Amino acid sequence: MKKALITGITGQDGSYLAEFLLNKGYKVYGLVRRSSNDPFVRLSDAVKRQVKIVYGNLRDTSALERAIQECMPHEVYNLAAQSDVGISFKNPEETTEVDYYGVGRLVNAIQKIKPDTRVYQASTSEMFGKTNPTQNEDSPFQPVSPYGEAKLKAHEDFVEGYREKHGLFICSGFLFNHESPRRGEHFVTRKITISLAKIKLGLQKSFELGNLDAKRDWGFAGDYVEAMWLMLQQDTPQDFVIATGVAHTVREFVVASAETLGMKITFSGKGNEEVGKDEKGKVILRVNPKFYRPKEVGALCGDASKAKRLLGWKPKTSFEELAALMARADYEKFSNAAPLR
Repeated sequence: MKKALITGITGQDGSYLAEFLLNKGYKVYGLVRRSSNDPFVRLSDAVKRQVKIVYGNLRDTSALERAIQECMPHEVYNLAAQSDVGISFKNPEETTEVDYYGVGRLVNAIQKIKPDTRVYQASTSEMFGKTNPTQNEDSPFQPVSPYGEAKLKAHEDFVEGYREKHGLFICSGFLFNHESPRRGEHFVTRKITISLAKIKLGLQKSFELGNLDAKRDWGFAGDYVEAMWLMLQQDTPQDFVIATGVAHTVREFVVASAETLGMKITFSGKGNEEVGKDEKGKVILRVNPKFYRPKEVGALCGDASKAKRLLGWKPKTSFEELAALMARADYEKFSNAAPLR
C-alpha cells in the first residue's frame, strides 16, 4: 500500500486530494495545525475515519521531521500555504515564512529522513504575474504580489534547487485558479456565489466587489488534484501548468452564477461607478475601490498542452458548470435560513 502525506489537507485542494488518493488505495496522512476551531469541516466523515492525522505545521522543523518519520511516505503533497493573494500584501512576512521558509523546512526533512520520497509542490499561476497570457512552462515569471514572490523563490530554491543538487524527485504544479463549493468564503468566487444565493433568498440586499475586469482561468479543484497525482507517477520529475486555457472576467463569473439561480443581472456605468442591477432595476452589485489589490494582475490564462501530452490530463468541468456547481451549493446551504424581517 502506497503512503502519502498531505500538508494542507483541511483546505479545498487537500480535501479533494485525500478523497482521490483514498479511492486509489493509498494510506493517507494529513499534516494539521492545532486549532480551537474545527479544522475538518471540508472532510467528510468517511474521509476523517480513514485519514491518519499528524499534528504539525510548516513553521516547526522538529514537527515536520517527526511527521516524515511517522509516515515514511512514498509521496508528499505540499498544499499548505498562506494562499490569499490580497492578504499577502497586508502580511508579507507571514506569507514568506510559510510559503518560502516552510517549503525549505519540509524538503530538508524529507531529504534527511526519506530522500526517495516523491514531492509535489503547489506552485501558482500568480508567479507569472505581469507576463502576458497565454502562460506556459516556458513563460517568464514576473510576480507582482508577496504571495507570488514567495512561491517563486520556493520554486527556484527548493524545487529546481533540490532536484538539480540533490536528485530529489520534486515537481511544481503551476495551477491556475481552481474553485469549488469548498473554496474559502473570502475568495472572490465564493463571495459572489454566497452573496447571490443570499440575495435570491432575501437574506441580503446587495454586495460589493473590486475589479470586475480582472480575467482568470477558472477550473474545478476536483479535476486539478488528479494532475497533482499524475505528476508524481512519471519516470522523471517535471513541472506542469494546469489550466483550462480559457479566461473569464469577474463580471462573467457573476453573470454565470446568477443564471443558475434564475437571476439576470445587467451592468451599467464604468470603472468605480459600474453597478449590476436585477430584473427590477434594483442595484445589487457595486464596485468598491477598497477591494482592488495594490498591484493587480490583469489577466491569467494557462496553456496546459504539456500536461495533456505527457500526463494525459485535461479539465472535465467547464466554466459554466463550475459557476453553476458553486451557486447551487451555496443556495442549498442558505435555503433553510430565515429571511430578513
